This record gives sequence, structure tokens and C-alpha cells, in this order.
Amino acid sequence: MTLKIIASDMDGTFLREHRYYDIDRFSEQLNFMQQKGIHFVAASGNKMIHLKEIFQPVINKGYEISYVASNGSASYQGEKLIHAAFLTKEQIKKVIEWNANHPENDENLVILTGLVNTYVSNHASQEMIELIKNWYHDVTQVEKFKNISDDILEVTFLWEHDNVEQQVKMLREQFGQEVHSTGSGFGNVDVLAPNTNKATGMSFLQERWNVLDDEVVTFGDNENDLEMLLKFPRSFVMKNADESMHKLIPNSTKKTNIQDGVLDTIDELLSDL
Repeated sequence: MTLKIIASDMDGTFLREHRYYDIDRFSEQLNFMQQKGIHFVAASGNKMIHLKEIFQPVINKGYEISYVASNGSASYQGEKLIHAAFLTKEQIKKVIEWNANHPENDENLVILTGLVNTYVSNHASQEMIELIKNWYHDVTQVEKFKNISDDILEVTFLWEHDNVEQQVKMLREQFGQEVHSTGSGFGNVDVLAPNTNKATGMSFLQERWNVLDDEVVTFGDNENDLEMLLKFPRSFVMKNADESMHKLIPNSTKKTNIQDGVLDTIDELLSDL
């Protein structure tokens, strides 16, 4: 079996509660992977700067982590940006206007993820800002989104109510292929540039490293992982994932994210090399 990339989603997949993982155990795996020329990719809805912070303990030991960040809109080899897919100002305007024209969306928070900073309205409460800092460490409040000069990777709607599936459906019906809409399962709906997802983000790293689809193993648990899990024949959905995901992805980890299901499966994969 040839293995060149192991890629994993973070929340609900690689990470336990409170964003914890077994640093010593993962470091041992990375040491073996590095000797075998295997890349590890963190494929997440989070920005690269936040993912780098999560993995700083293993980076400090000399191991390289690569990233498919912001749901596939930015791909990095280590800290080097390989590819980015940005929304146009017109696309952003249309999506925000769509949100404003739906009264049921009045309570949601609009977040714009830029390549440099993350932006929310001046009207966002301090409580809400503190909440989203769990995922974004560079939050900037602005008076008008249209005045942002940063390149925007995604627009995120954070709903207080569990209606993500319905909101994604509405966005897809409204915009078709003009943008890509996906749900994270944590009350977020993300809108990205067209044909942008974790699978397309992975493809730029594959091209750089000359890696075939059957030389990749991926892990995920939610809808924003689906394109990535479907692209690669050796993909694993987490045991703790929703039943709808298990119906689409045949392979499952034996344990949940809380039980280190990804690390256990990596051990099994590496033992076959």
C-alpha cells in the first residue's frame, strides 16, 4: 500500500473536546511519517493561523504540518500559500443582501474571512465576538463590509438556531453554481468561491507533491468534509458522525473523536507500511 498524504478534519474528527489531542502520540506518528515521506494535512473550516496555533507544539519539535484551510479556499505547504480562491466583491454583496432580505436571518452573525483578518459588523455584541474568537483570533469590527480591502475567502453565517441544512438548501437554490455553500454542523453556513471545497483544496497539494487519489487517506465527520471523503477511495467517516454521513461513506473509524479514532486508524495504516 502506497501512502503519501493523511488529511484530517479537525473539530469532531481529529480533536477531542476543548480542541485537545495527544501531542506525544501524534509526534511519534509524525516522526515515522516524516521518515516515510508522508505528509499530514489539517483540512478544516478554520483559518490557517488558527490551525497553526493548534499544531504549534508539534511544529516546535521540527515537524511540518500542511493545511487546507477555510474549507478548501486556501492551501498551504507548511506556512507557504500554494493556492487561494477568493469571492468577488459582487458575490459577497449578493450573498449579504440575500441574508438581509430574509427576516428569519435577523439574529445571525455575518463573518467575512479574509486572507489577513476576519471581519464582523460594528453591531456585533462583545459576547458574540468572544465566542467566535474560539475559531478566529484576528477579529476586526467594521462599519461597512464593502469597505474591506482584504481578499475574502468565505462568508460565514452563524445562526443561533439549528437550521443549517435548510439555510444551505436556500442558498444553493438562490445562487446555483455561482458560489459554493456548505454547512459545518456547528451552526455555521459557509459561502465560498464556486467549485471550492476541501477536495479542490487538496488537489493543489497533490499536484505539488505528485500524489494520486489512491495514495491519500482522509478523515471527516460533516457535510463540509463530504467532497473530500467522496474524492478519495480510502476515506474514513468518524464513528461519531451523523448517520447520513455513514450512508454515503463506507469506511468508518472504530472509535469516536473523543476516543482518538483518527490516531488509532493512523497507527493501523502505518503498521502496514
